[in-house]
Amino acid sequence: MRILGIDPGYAILGYGIIEKKGNNFKPVAYGAVTTDKDTPMPDRLKHLYNSLMDIITEYEPEVASIEELFFNSNAKTAILVGQARGVALLACSNSGIDIAEYTPLQIKQALVGYGRAEKKQVQMMVKTILNLDEIPKPDDTADALAAAVCHGHAANTNEKLKALGL
Repeated sequence: MRILGIDPGYAILGYGIIEKKGNNFKPVAYGAVTTDKDTPMPDRLKHLYNSLMDIITEYEPEVASIEELFFNSNAKTAILVGQARGVALLACSNSGIDIAEYTPLQIKQALVGYGRAEKKQVQMMVKTILNLDEIPKPDDTADALAAAVCHGHAANTNEKLKALGL
């Protein structure tokens, strides 16, 4: 199964494509789409959309795993990130890709075994699980790969439940 992980953002949108075979994960591609702060928001969103469409066309993922938003304080930032997240959902939906959504707590739980894990712990697990030489940068890229691995673990659980008739 080929999984596209997305960490939504309007300045930096992290993405990671992994291949899952059995219990093994292999990185295919990862990086970040960036936009300039001086560019009008509609143009930034268009760039995010077009870039994601190019990534989807090139790597042909079967499913997208997108991190849900979590914000404590800044409503303006939450709205802007929500717009970028909407663009990511639209790009995946328009491409016919199934979409799974996970909270940061679920992603941390899937990778580290503890929902309140520190960012560094998650990044180290991404590096270890995907057998990478170093932690992917920027952090948004590591977060996107973590979302993809999270879905890979969830898909394993769902397959086991189906096999048990549950």
